[in-house]
Amino acid sequence: MLYDEIKKANVQALKDKDAVARSIYSVLLNKIKLEEIKKREKGEEIADADISNILQKAIKELQDEKANYEKVGNMEESGKIATQIEIASKYLPKMLSDEEIKDIILSLEDKSIPAVMKHFKQNYNGKCDMRKVQEVLKGI
Repeated sequence: MLYDEIKKANVQALKDKDAVARSIYSVLLNKIKLEEIKKREKGEEIADADISNILQKAIKELQDEKANYEKVGNMEESGKIATQIEIASKYLPKMLSDEEIKDIILSLEDKSIPAVMKHFKQNYNGKCDMRKVQEVLKGI
């Protein structure tokens, strides 16, 4: 499971005294634990798709943070955050390309926005960016 891989990498970063990696692993593990608690309250188990969504959100937050550091000229922090983005990206599954998304949409009977979004959420959760799905759908 993805959670176990991240925990092992966190322990290895601790052994290697890698502060940059440790900081991103700590953030990711905390976010995953919070999601796991929310799921447990509902009587559900956390899945790799949920962890992928957490990773995607964390990466987007890091990209925003990196852009802000670049605006103020703090390239050292920007570099650290770029490393953290790279580390977190390793755990994301291969994302669907625009062409693959388009092929999937064209194969569906009902091409209405709600039906397409529901299909992708159920079958491809964590493997595609839902905004990208919406953009491709509008382009068809």
